[in-house]
Amino acid sequence: MADQPLIVVAAALVDSAARIFVQQRPPGKAMAGLWEFPGGKLEPGEAPEAALIRELREELDIETEAACLAPAAFGTGDINGRPLLLLLYVCRKWRGMVRPSEAADSRWLRSHELFALEMPPADQPLVAMLDALI
Repeated sequence: MADQPLIVVAAALVDSAARIFVQQRPPGKAMAGLWEFPGGKLEPGEAPEAALIRELREELDIETEAACLAPAAFGTGDINGRPLLLLLYVCRKWRGMVRPSEAADSRWLRSHELFALEMPPADQPLVAMLDALI
């Protein structure tokens, strides 16, 4: 089981001004201070879209549906020697105001502005793809 990849889902939330939401990992958490797309780990038996809908509700107090999540890209990394697979979705439609509950900071940025952020290894390569897509 230790060599099974940890599957993580994340959303590139894109607002009507074509800005993307990112949040900064809080102190005390792994990779504290790095900027990331909101999301989290899948629970056992959970579908990626269901996990992302749950994570967006828990982390940002917003609601969306699977039909609003467009699979966009994936990234890979490593967490404490365990392989990590990050599934990135683009989401342009949700209900509610984005209110981060745990982030140290958060920003809405244009895709080209994401290149300047220090991000986890699995997130960073996805920036160029988003810049080309958005």
